[in-house]
Amino acid sequence: MDQAPGSPQLGQGAHDVPVCYRHPGVETGIRCTRCERPICPDCMVSASVGFQCPDCAHGRSGAGRAAADSRPRTLAGGAVAADPRLLTKILIGINVAVFIAIHVDSSLVERLVLIGAWPPAPYTPTTGVAEGQWYRLVTSMFAHQEIWHIAFNMLSLWWIGGPLEAVLGRVRYLALYFASGLAGSALTYLLASPGQASLGASGAIFGLFGATAVLMRRLRYDMRPVIALLVINLIFTFGWGNIAWQAHIGGLVAGVAVGYAMVHAPRQNRALVQWGACALVLAVVVVMTLVRTAQLT
Repeated sequence: MDQAPGSPQLGQGAHDVPVCYRHPGVETGIRCTRCERPICPDCMVSASVGFQCPDCAHGRSGAGRAAADSRPRTLAGGAVAADPRLLTKILIGINVAVFIAIHVDSSLVERLVLIGAWPPAPYTPTTGVAEGQWYRLVTSMFAHQEIWHIAFNMLSLWWIGGPLEAVLGRVRYLALYFASGLAGSALTYLLASPGQASLGASGAIFGLFGATAVLMRRLRYDMRPVIALLVINLIFTFGWGNIAWQAHIGGLVAGVAVGYAMVHAPRQNRALVQWGACALVLAVVVVMTLVRTAQLT
């Protein structure tokens, strides 16, 4: 049925103020994080991030959705997991395991660290990304030497990684983590001195920071805490010596781009937009790597 000119839109009051879809007389500024329908305080069900309507919280289909579509989904369309921090725990475990292995065998870091070409002391002569060892773009993301370095990164990963994993779902969260980390590695390889060694999960961590900022804006949360934390980290990035700022900036930009695609993708083309953004970031990573390799060989 066509609406008469000037009549209120479905789910909105006379002054364009959303009203609860279950209680049309109650105005509200809260929406379900899954289906995005407006809900009032009486209908809000606490979720891992934000609130859900009763239909979505209990897995019931609504408004003609098929039964297959009523399965619990995250805001980004991922499957809701029993343990929403599982991948975060695994990533932390891998980083800690590599850290221990490096301290058991100190020569291991020479094979994992990100380096463009012939490194200076204290590293022994070895080949780098320019000689075809592209795997260093990945292995360097899990390598740490100093206890303060891995402690800071793993605390950050636990603090912001867990909530993001719950919102995005495991597959999308992992895609965000690796896209951000690889973008940080590639920008470091492109801009840093070819003999400058770089390692650490900071690129991926900054990507998670960027995606968190995008998510908080999407949910209309107070942005001041995450902006303040990001500014503090950027001050350390550019004010502290021996920090590969390229990894931080590359990871941050990639995290914002992928995070935006993850939480703002239209439902009808969600997979295309989300995975297209990841593919675009990976394509940029490949281009940067090829350009730098051509310069060094």
